[in-house]
Amino acid sequence: MRGWCNRQMQCLGYACAAALLAIVLPAQAYALPAQVYVLRTAAQEGTEPKFIANGKGRVGGLCIDLLRAIEQLEPSLTFKGDQIWKPLIRAYSELEHGLLDVACGVQRGSERERRFQFIGPALYRNDYYFLARIQDPVKINQWEDLRELAPDNIVLINRGFAAADIVRNQGGIPIDESATNQVLNLQKLVAGRGRLFFHRGRDLQKLLERTGNTDKVRILPKVMYSAPVHFAVSRQLAPVARERLEHALFQLEKNGTLDRLIRKWD
Repeated sequence: MRGWCNRQMQCLGYACAAALLAIVLPAQAYALPAQVYVLRTAAQEGTEPKFIANGKGRVGGLCIDLLRAIEQLEPSLTFKGDQIWKPLIRAYSELEHGLLDVACGVQRGSERERRFQFIGPALYRNDYYFLARIQDPVKINQWEDLRELAPDNIVLINRGFAAADIVRNQGGIPIDESATNQVLNLQKLVAGRGRLFFHRGRDLQKLLERTGNTDKVRILPKVMYSAPVHFAVSRQLAPVARERLEHALFQLEKNGTLDRLIRKWD
């Protein structure tokens, strides 16, 4: 009988201790850790300053800084693949088919709205300009000016970039999108294999300096098109991961980190 009472008293003591701990300890002390989501992405070729080869076998740039800032703000999200280069057209195809989860800095458009899901605030806007050979006196202030140059009005565009749809939607303007990056298109422009090169304005002057074309190519002053740029995610991405990523992006906008990084790479 005494042994039975001792055991009962011991159980009662354990129960009281557990109840006391529940009162004293905060809820987060014994809460389960949040599930960590590893989000697959890629470094997009030809998209400086979003992704830039730093000459040391590593990839840097605006998007790399943004990904690291998201990981620091939201520890349940981590990214892999941002040090692996992929052509833009391949990266977007893999995003559409669920082989990648996230793409940083994607310009919105009706066709892309169908393929991907856009989240978070606009990171910045893409302004588009024409580039011409420095000895070419051409002036373009509206799309009709370009049509009037026919038949010498072929526009060079990077394959897989939004610029192709922008020009195509104007109607009646021939385009050449056989080159995969801006370096090749600058070479074609200088060689006279196109009248103009149409590309987004961010980093254009640095592009000419980096490729040794400042005395061969000029940037026409007129902004011909402008569109917002966002994070895009695969439609197969888990809703919880998507919501956490979107929340982190809005937090980066709110605390000023997004604006600081944009200015750093502008």
